Amino acid sequence: MSPEYLSPGVYVEEIDKGTKPIEGAGTACAAFVGFAQQGPFNQPTFIPNWSEFVNNFGGFIKGGYLAQSVYGYFQNGGGRCYVTRLPGGQAEEAEPKAVAALPSSAQASIETLTITALEAGPAGADISIEVSKPTEEGAAEDLFNLTVRHGKTEEVFENLTFSRGKGVRNVMDVVNRQSKLIRVAEKDATLPMAERVPSPGKYSLTVAETGSTALAPVSSDTIVGDAAERTGLSGFEIADDVTMLCVPDLMALYQAGAISMEGVKAVQLAMIAHCENMKDRFAILDCPPGLNPQKIKDWRMTEAGYDTKYGAVYYPWIKVANPLGNGESIAVPPSGYMAGIYARSDTERGVHKAPANEVIRGAMGVETPITKSEQDILNPIGINCFRTFPGRGIRVWGARTLSSDASWRYINVRRLFNFVEKSIQMGTQWIVFEPNDPDLWARIRRDIGAFLTNVWRTGALFGATPAQAFYVKCDEETNPPEVRDLGQVIIEIGLAPSKPAEFVIFRISQWATGSETSE
Repeated sequence: MSPEYLSPGVYVEEIDKGTKPIEGAGTACAAFVGFAQQGPFNQPTFIPNWSEFVNNFGGFIKGGYLAQSVYGYFQNGGGRCYVTRLPGGQAEEAEPKAVAALPSSAQASIETLTITALEAGPAGADISIEVSKPTEEGAAEDLFNLTVRHGKTEEVFENLTFSRGKGVRNVMDVVNRQSKLIRVAEKDATLPMAERVPSPGKYSLTVAETGSTALAPVSSDTIVGDAAERTGLSGFEIADDVTMLCVPDLMALYQAGAISMEGVKAVQLAMIAHCENMKDRFAILDCPPGLNPQKIKDWRMTEAGYDTKYGAVYYPWIKVANPLGNGESIAVPPSGYMAGIYARSDTERGVHKAPANEVIRGAMGVETPITKSEQDILNPIGINCFRTFPGRGIRVWGARTLSSDASWRYINVRRLFNFVEKSIQMGTQWIVFEPNDPDLWARIRRDIGAFLTNVWRTGALFGATPAQAFYVKCDEETNPPEVRDLGQVIIEIGLAPSKPAEFVIFRISQWATGSETSE
């Protein structure tokens, strides 16, 4: 509507004629879920640097990989991230308890019953255990007596058995209910009954250094969380700038025996589903530790039979300096380090560059060295490997998603489309409620065309000219009356992404001088 001119004078009007620039969305913001030394539970917290992580969540903890992964993320080029702490961690770690594993009477190399002191520390190490056979004649072969001594205190449990049923004294039921000194657990319930009976003798409990800490035995549901409650990985739905998702302490729980392989699969499927639903982020998955190439192939084909263009998996684990300071290296899951490499590659080259053939900063080695023939088996099924090359260090030597669709085979193609889609979505909000007419269509084509031209100039799109690299269609053909009546404006965009040169082939032959002529 034109302004009213009611009196003589000079009037100045502002008319919106120019383009509305579309700014590129961020691509380098990771989200982490795991255990920490301190800080708020189940609350996505923005972390701009390593010092801020330490201030909010503390330092490294034994048995947990969150701090190490975030450190590796910043070390490899990451700039900002979000962290959600799971219940558990160093603050809840108790002093190690004394334990003893009783050998089988059938074979000394078989451990049948585990004894754990109730009291932590050296006091529990003063406990002694004596196993004896019942003195009554005709006693069953699977019966045994257990005597527990601690100073002047003595507990005697007679006629114990591993059997269950009415009238029998099952060792776990009796001891764990009545003893004030120890708890018992069966080492392997699949052993034959004759091999479960512990060997008669005297045993002492010792305090052993455990391989993991008192990480809370959280379930897969706790890790997945609830978007409405802002818990777990689902809580990152409120963080619009997240582009990568990592759950490094999923493998810490698996190592500690607190979660099964089915639980690992449930969490990784939830990570993939989260990224597929949000459509603007990518899941970086860790493989289980300690597997050789054949076993990792079996894991990929059975437990991890995922088919998604929104996720990738890396193998093997990498070795880094032990942050707790005993001078040895430790193996850690690579997801946090890879998120940093994604961010570094995006900053230095662009999101269209495959995050591969990159040095892993901080890596001292790999858990399992990979040969070319072994990678020939793993690469086609979507397992990206780390390789060690003489004089070139440890490098990321794979850039594939977990998708069976050849169009979405490469990580950089998926992440490029995430970038373009998010940028256009954020930069075209002005279109909403505008008059749906040819003038609007022309402005849409102009603005999106200008943005994609800049994307093409960075080398992200294939083509000698913008017309070869992309097209933007928004006209009466895509917006007929029936579409406009629904309040919709439809824009069709086609992109020709640059794909990585994964296989470099030189064809070399002998050439006899003068045998051929060239013009």
